[in-house]
Amino acid sequence: MESQQGDRQKRDRKFWIAMLAYGILAAVIWFTLGEGTVFVLGRPVEIRLIPLFIIGTFVFRTYIAREADKIRRSSENEAGKL
Repeated sequence: MESQQGDRQKRDRKFWIAMLAYGILAAVIWFTLGEGTVFVLGRPVEIRLIPLFIIGTFVFRTYIAREADKIRRSSENEAGKL
């Protein structure tokens, strides 16, 4: 039981470290890229938003993977108790 708690804490710590890294990367992008615009699908888009959108998809993917892992582990624990 303690091992599972320790594993969970490690996974949570890794998740928050990843979120911090994404946040730092987003801040670096925001302050480094200029204020130019590019056309995406015929519409002007601020150039800063393109890499921020990509990082946002990584954040979303990381969050979804964490939640899926929680569900998977809880169902494994339920099956182990039966």
